[in-house]
Amino acid sequence: MDDLVIRNARVVDGAGGAAFSADVAVREGMISTVGKVAGRGRREIDARGQVLAPGFIDIHTHYDPQICWDRLATPSIEHGVTTVVMGNCSLSLAPVRPEGRRKLIKMFEKIEDIKEATFDEAVPFGWESFGDYLDFIRPGLGLNVGALVGHSALRFYVMGKESQDRVATDEEIEAMCALLEQAMAAGALGLSTSYIDIDEDNRPVPSRLADMREKIALCRAMAKSGRGVLQTVPFFIDIEQQLANIEELGDLSLASGVMCSIAPIIYSPVAPDGWKRSVAKLEDQRARGAKVYGQSMPRSFDLNIRLSETSFLLYGTPAWNAIMQLPLAERAAAFGDPAARANLVEAAGTSLLPLMFILRIGDTYSAENKPLEGKLLSEAAREMGKSLPDAMLDIALRDGLQTEFQLKGAIHADPNEVIKLLENPLVHIGASDAGAHVSQFCGAGDTGDLLDLYVRRRGDMTLERAVHRLTGELAQAWGLANRGFVREGYAADLVIFDPDTIARGAEQFVSDFPGEARRYVCHAQGVDTVIVNGAVVRHAGAYTDERAGVIV
Repeated sequence: MDDLVIRNARVVDGAGGAAFSADVAVREGMISTVGKVAGRGRREIDARGQVLAPGFIDIHTHYDPQICWDRLATPSIEHGVTTVVMGNCSLSLAPVRPEGRRKLIKMFEKIEDIKEATFDEAVPFGWESFGDYLDFIRPGLGLNVGALVGHSALRFYVMGKESQDRVATDEEIEAMCALLEQAMAAGALGLSTSYIDIDEDNRPVPSRLADMREKIALCRAMAKSGRGVLQTVPFFIDIEQQLANIEELGDLSLASGVMCSIAPIIYSPVAPDGWKRSVAKLEDQRARGAKVYGQSMPRSFDLNIRLSETSFLLYGTPAWNAIMQLPLAERAAAFGDPAARANLVEAAGTSLLPLMFILRIGDTYSAENKPLEGKLLSEAAREMGKSLPDAMLDIALRDGLQTEFQLKGAIHADPNEVIKLLENPLVHIGASDAGAHVSQFCGAGDTGDLLDLYVRRRGDMTLERAVHRLTGELAQAWGLANRGFVREGYAADLVIFDPDTIARGAEQFVSDFPGEARRYVCHAQGVDTVIVNGAVVRHAGAYTDERAGVIV
């Protein structure tokens, strides 16, 4: 008897071909039948009127800390995501020495906005090697995890503080390669690095000090396993450097045979031809025989500023950023200090003012601010007779700094341009950043955005093409064997959804993170059932107790 039979489904199998009607049976975590299933299963689900597709794959997340206490990586799994790749942008939680834990925490806090208090409460660091970390997170996984080894973590483990001062010696490179080979043998998916990130002291992260001999050696060490991906984030604030980064990835791919992935490639009206030049450079690498792909996301890069939380938009304004590092009570006092106001207004005028013109006031928490909800900050400032920085600070102070200031429609927001990226065969759908920057935006739900906006409302993509881009294409490119397709003999990672209603859902700001931290979440619309390795993890809007996720 099959463990599960899904009846009357409209199957979109992940290969890009036309949808078809079929039953799908599951036995021992694998798809046993695609077609007509005569016998009854131990459990049956009627999918009439809905689509059955492979579980979606998110190749760019930062769930490394969250997976320690939340084996479901919420809310991504609600959106039909059955496999997440984490450890991106040179950061992973292993390998790590006991004396190096605080450094990793501080880098995660600075780069990914995951608070130190959250780590202290919910990330136990009962491991040192990468394999030990995987062994810690493996029990009870509700979805599949592909884990990249962070180059900065690896380099700091071997070189300590000098990892941020100099190139590595031959002996140090040999030690890094040995650790990476061990990690790959333990189940790592690949390696991640960074060309742009800075640490808590505004110094380049360790991976940025690596020379080509180190990078080539690591890629070759990874390739010994017969698989492996190199992921990186480019120096995206300078298009010429980003292009040079892509060229270097081509060199690394040719030297080692590994696939390289660079994220993000996005459309910005400030530099409208930037993405075109990046794609052209990807095409150059393909012509050379290198395997280099970009990543882009379907959603507009919208985010929120709350002066009570963190904001990477304020990093470049020292007068504001210094105050943002203070505890909340001291922060409110500093922003409210009349003697400091003139300096803050002046500092905003050189860096933040253009941003403030397009901010919109979202959630407020005081009676005085309620009438301002939905208004542009510039409109509120005119009504108050104040400058934009003065108005922003006064409004925020009335709410104990909790006021939500929304930045929407500024970056990656023109669907006529974004679809060109999403359709390019050298650009994977990724770059979600789910699990990071949680007090500024929710990275989960890109699947719903794609199927809602670009399939249903605009008709730019067929449903079959969109599902292929979210499943089979990524599984093949990233080496996720026997996943990404609704085929007999493949892992039963499946999602059942209503194509007429699937959507990302609105963002909500909630208090459900350890360390008294808050985050944005968005709950999926139109997703009925999520199945991971044959286990029904979510059905009819509710989680079950079934957990069958694995390290991939």
